[in-house]
Amino acid sequence: MEHENAVKEALNALYHHPDDTVRVQADRWLQNFQGTLDAWQVADNLLHDSSSNLETLIFCSQTLRSKVQRDFEELPPGAFQKLRQSLTTLLKKFHKGPPKVRTQISIAVAALAVHVPAADWGDGGIISWLRDEMNMHPEYVPGFLELLTVLPEETFNYKIAARPDRRRQFENELTFQMEAALSILTACLNITELKEQVLEAFASWLRLRHGIPGAVLACHPLVHAALSSLNCEPLSDASVNVISELIHHTASPSSGGISAQTPLIQVIVPQILSLKAHLRDSSKDEEDVKAIGRLFADVGDSYVELIATGSDDSMVIVHALLEVTAHPEFDIASMTFNFWHSLQLTLTKRDSYISLGSEASIEAERNRRQHVFRPAYENLVSLVGFRVQYPEDYQGLSYEDLKEFKQTRYAVADVLTDAASILGGDTTLKILYMKLLEAKAQAGNKFQEWRPTEAILFCIWAISNYVSVVEAEVMPQVMDLLQNLPQQAQQLQTECLLVGAYSKWLNATPASVSILPSIIRILMSGMGASEDCAAAAALAFRHICDDCRKNLCGYFEGLFTVYCMAINGGSGYKVSAEDSLNLVEALGMVVTELPLDQAKSALEKLCLLAASPLEEAAKEDLDKKHARELTVHIDRFAFLFRYVNHPEAVAAETNKHWALFRVIFDTRPWDMRTMEALCRACKYAVRTSGRYIINTIGEMLAKIQFHYQQHHQPCFLYLSSEVIKIFGSDPSCADYLKNLIETLFAHTTCLMTNIKEVTSRPDIADDCFLLASRCLRYCPHLFIPSPIFTPIVDCAMIGMTVQHREACHSILTFLSDIFDLEKSVNEEQFKRIRDNVIIPRGATITRILISSLAGALPSSRLDTVTYALLALTRTYGLQAVGWAKESVSLIPRTALTDTESAKFLQGLSDAAYGADVNSLIGHAEELSDVCRRNRTVQELVQAALKPLELNLVVAPVS
Repeated sequence: MEHENAVKEALNALYHHPDDTVRVQADRWLQNFQGTLDAWQVADNLLHDSSSNLETLIFCSQTLRSKVQRDFEELPPGAFQKLRQSLTTLLKKFHKGPPKVRTQISIAVAALAVHVPAADWGDGGIISWLRDEMNMHPEYVPGFLELLTVLPEETFNYKIAARPDRRRQFENELTFQMEAALSILTACLNITELKEQVLEAFASWLRLRHGIPGAVLACHPLVHAALSSLNCEPLSDASVNVISELIHHTASPSSGGISAQTPLIQVIVPQILSLKAHLRDSSKDEEDVKAIGRLFADVGDSYVELIATGSDDSMVIVHALLEVTAHPEFDIASMTFNFWHSLQLTLTKRDSYISLGSEASIEAERNRRQHVFRPAYENLVSLVGFRVQYPEDYQGLSYEDLKEFKQTRYAVADVLTDAASILGGDTTLKILYMKLLEAKAQAGNKFQEWRPTEAILFCIWAISNYVSVVEAEVMPQVMDLLQNLPQQAQQLQTECLLVGAYSKWLNATPASVSILPSIIRILMSGMGASEDCAAAAALAFRHICDDCRKNLCGYFEGLFTVYCMAINGGSGYKVSAEDSLNLVEALGMVVTELPLDQAKSALEKLCLLAASPLEEAAKEDLDKKHARELTVHIDRFAFLFRYVNHPEAVAAETNKHWALFRVIFDTRPWDMRTMEALCRACKYAVRTSGRYIINTIGEMLAKIQFHYQQHHQPCFLYLSSEVIKIFGSDPSCADYLKNLIETLFAHTTCLMTNIKEVTSRPDIADDCFLLASRCLRYCPHLFIPSPIFTPIVDCAMIGMTVQHREACHSILTFLSDIFDLEKSVNEEQFKRIRDNVIIPRGATITRILISSLAGALPSSRLDTVTYALLALTRTYGLQAVGWAKESVSLIPRTALTDTESAKFLQGLSDAAYGADVNSLIGHAEELSDVCRRNRTVQELVQAALKPLELNLVVAPVS
């Protein structure tokens, strides 16, 4: 009783104590208790105790469910019968008790069935056992029905710590027993008050997607019961679920596909279509209309390939789906959006027509189908466009409501692009333009009511990628219209987005030179309207300068003036520092098109604008400035060096301002944000300038080496990666690159001598091993023979199980690159050095990789770990398989059986001789599932494999 009383006291504290600290402690104690062996008996006792209150019953039922799911292997071999008897008694006890408790006990019994083979339940498995129990105790049928409902659901519940083989067996057992299960449900249909519960159970079994022929289901009493319930008031949720699952069942390949399920389809689709009138019935309950809309959407999604043939029958479904799309409630209308997208893909992708053979036949059929569906998509454009209109009370919208409205607009934008894919962008544009003229006629020439106009402009923006650049009928009128619209903030923001989206059209139109000044004026107005509008204007400015750069070369001075006003806040401009980078990028693209002499002059002006505030700061106390005061200007250097594609000009400006950069390097090497910005600027200078900057590289690398040893900034490593990529194969740079590599790596290996140090410095680990991979690729002649190669491999081994995603990926990729060295380097001397390093460490590396598969790393890293193991195995063949066998043998047989070990090792052996990598991934996933099936097993496996037991010592660097 001691444990039972402790649980009751903890629950009382959790739910009723006024002190938060006490409640947190109670919660922690209860969670820990659920993991103990005592929890089995205590939970069972309290559930059988008639004095237990509801809080105790809920907690204990959850505990017992959790124990059966995850910790069943804790029980002694003969415990099944006793546990089943206890759970059955509880199921009967609570057949009319608290639903939450009954559900948890039902799930516990279902989880028990996943663990225990059918033979142990008696002839026919759990379904026959359940049928017998229901026959003997008809008064408990409601409780047993809930168990029958959750059984198929638990098939795919991976919280249950079952081995993969057993899970597959359980699915096969249920498939084999499906006919018996449906027979039980059919018998229960006679009990009127259980009809909803029976149909929910039927829907659950249909989710298995196995076995039953369409002809059998078409005349099955359960199907007819569900169909007849569609006409009930209110609409039966359970019947809707059944019909939805039947639709999915008929389209599932495991059920034979649509052709095998035709008899069933011919029964259910007409019944669904008969509900179409309810969509227009304003007296109908909204939830019922939503359920009907869901059924129509399911029909469309499941039979899209059949509908895409364009037959008369399929067009009936299409028109019904248009009715759903037309529903005023967006939640209902949007149910069809996925169908319109899927239909568009089916109509346009070539694979849909491949069976026709010749190209002529394919093209003819594609044109026929698209012609059939054109009216539907034309109608679709008209049906969805109004939904993007701002509500009248838009200014009073909460943050969440505004967020939801924006999501609605983007969802509609996707539908419009689907329509444009079928109709063509130009045709869709004409439909929208007619709507724009209607809005103009209704609002009058002054467009006082801006919301309808803005909505149509948003729709025109959405289809920009589909409108041809030579369109000459509508777009000139749209662009002309923009200049006469009132400058309302939301509308102006959409105008800016629109002109930016049509930048390619602006470049191609014969009137480009005459239109562009007026477009720039719109953007200038946008920069002063609001912060959101200024952001849209800056983005549009970038797109226009990108695509119209040749036409804008003669306007550089004017563009420069706009830029100066924007970054200085002149003329009321509201461009943020971040958005100003779009303007920097824009001008950089225009400068790229200028002749070299003019480009040098233009870039000099732009760099001077970025340098002046930094020089002023350098005259003061530079180290006392806030990082943001510096990085905003340094980032402008980075964008100029990145987007001005004149290597000589960029090199000249880099050399000119290097003295300023050097001061910042020397004054603020401790400041991560400033160093990241400065290294980014230097990276783009190196990337763009190439050999033109070679005279500055030496001093730049000297700064990196010196400050890295003092301040350990990761950005020094990624700047070095860029230098290695550009100059790694340059013989004239070999000496100082070799010195750079050895200095940086030697210091990094001293920083990361154990997993805790790697974990505390994930950014350094990430950039270090990205640099190491770059060295393998671009300067193996400097890296592999160097004395630092072995220590950096040891450092990688230390960090293989770091939990940080990017750092772990970089480390494993580096090791894979070493194993795959032959793919990038074909010199025997390098391979010999590699083998002399890897072979003595091969067994340890393999043990860590297998430990990572088995739980040392999250399961999301499985592909990366598996590839590293594959690369190792393909390079070292049977020797690597031997390392793996040695590692797997360490895992206790209670965690991994001999059969499971053999399957994994065979998959690895097959991969060594060139088998498909996907087959190894399958074996690795199975090993991972087995070894992670619950916490106890995972801890047991990790204790056996000891992934952290390396004891590597890195000698100090003098």
